[in-house]
Amino acid sequence: MTLSHSSTSSRLEAAFAGLGAGALGLGVAQGLAAVFHATPSPLIALGDRLIDLTPRPLKEWAVAQFGTADKTVLLGNMLVVTALLLAAVGIAARWRRPLGIVGFVVLGSVDALALISGRGGSDLSSYVALVVGLALGCAALWWLIGQAGGALVSEAEAPPGFDRRRFLLLATVMGGAGVVTGAGVPRLVPAATGRGGVVLPAAADPAGPVPRGADFRLPGLTPHLTPNDDFYRIDIALIPPRLNVDDWKLRVRGLVDEPFDLTYRELLAMPLVERRVTIACVSNPVAGEYIGNATWLGVRVSDVLERAGVRAGADAVQSRGSDGITIGTPLAALTDGRDALLAIGMNGQPLPIDHGFPVRMIVPGLYGYVSATKWITELEVTRFADFSAYWTDRGWAPQGPIKTGCRIDLPGDGAQAGDVTVAGVAWAQHRGIGKVEVRVDDGPWQVAELAAADGIDTWRQWRWTWPAEPGTHRLQARATDLAGATQTSAVADVAPDGATGYPSVEVHIG
Repeated sequence: MTLSHSSTSSRLEAAFAGLGAGALGLGVAQGLAAVFHATPSPLIALGDRLIDLTPRPLKEWAVAQFGTADKTVLLGNMLVVTALLLAAVGIAARWRRPLGIVGFVVLGSVDALALISGRGGSDLSSYVALVVGLALGCAALWWLIGQAGGALVSEAEAPPGFDRRRFLLLATVMGGAGVVTGAGVPRLVPAATGRGGVVLPAAADPAGPVPRGADFRLPGLTPHLTPNDDFYRIDIALIPPRLNVDDWKLRVRGLVDEPFDLTYRELLAMPLVERRVTIACVSNPVAGEYIGNATWLGVRVSDVLERAGVRAGADAVQSRGSDGITIGTPLAALTDGRDALLAIGMNGQPLPIDHGFPVRMIVPGLYGYVSATKWITELEVTRFADFSAYWTDRGWAPQGPIKTGCRIDLPGDGAQAGDVTVAGVAWAQHRGIGKVEVRVDDGPWQVAELAAADGIDTWRQWRWTWPAEPGTHRLQARATDLAGATQTSAVADVAPDGATGYPSVEVHIG
């Protein structure tokens, strides 16, 4: 069938050609990277660079708007922008096929730069996957445009025998094959981690049972222990790394007498400590959700550092994760007797992959950005004056002790006049909570009942019975730690070292 093409229809066909050929090349590159277990894959390398280059205010906005789904939103936006660029390349190729090839090569070069400049470098197989995918995409685009006589020029007659429907079908099939390959192969051949075969040894120093009365068990109140599936996830990994326990090792180096490497099996053979610790992200707004309490099993960081022999003059430990993160932690916080752990277990299970399997750091009293390195691979004893970590390079404070805070979980709207339970959680890790107070409509502060304490490193539930009257009311709360310091009323943003202010909720009483 011979068809005449309008400017609009020829552009549509060209855009489909660019999308189909580009998706095929990108999908094959992703699939090959999965088969090779390349780290990172071309698409993920590009996403990682976008995360690294995103200005801090924009990151804070994304976390505030999308929460722990921020990376899913980023990946979706990346795919949309990529699709538009591929379509634009196809439209350029409608005039001259070489223009399309040049466009694909430019896009591939951007991805190559992302691999070269990525966090901690890239595997050779990542580049092989990119080159193969790029070559296939270029070949597919050349062939598709050739089916239309070498060009899809506006208002030109199509070549004899050209079937527009067949052309669009071919481009769609190509694109679909790329999507299936890129999305399906990584699921068919996931990198083996060995997590399923890990049997956690018993702790030499167990945490003991949760104290009676530590959890009020009120519907709607945050439970004392946060289930693994509900635990917040904030990190810089677009896709969580999948590390194999047989290949994992921890390098200990820097200002030490005896640098050494520690394997996973050697770590498991060391005396294990079990502790319940509440950790929080510095991006947690006042009364936010980026905080959780879990039972962690691991080796004391101080035991590892003692084996290495820390030299005089050191005041920091820079840890590195396989996602490319670098984190600076005060040496004192790792050696002052608190339960700073290289954690291998979480709530009785091997660490979930999303939360740092096989090993991560947990340090009571410090925000995660200066302590909670996931997928950890290195500890370097050093000085704060000699390095700058990932987040400090982006304007966050070099040190980040967790600030005293609290949250109001209850009541919700719909409560009726009379005795109403106001309840929530409060935290002051490594200092402990001594008091929580509540007030209604800027009235006098009322002391709330505290749940039983579960050590100074975990949050505490609290509750107060409010003789509520009908109408709309504003509730506020504040916490005081065991040292007598009360949560400040001064309102501050999360940057550069954590949000402050009183949590405030408005409720309607019927």
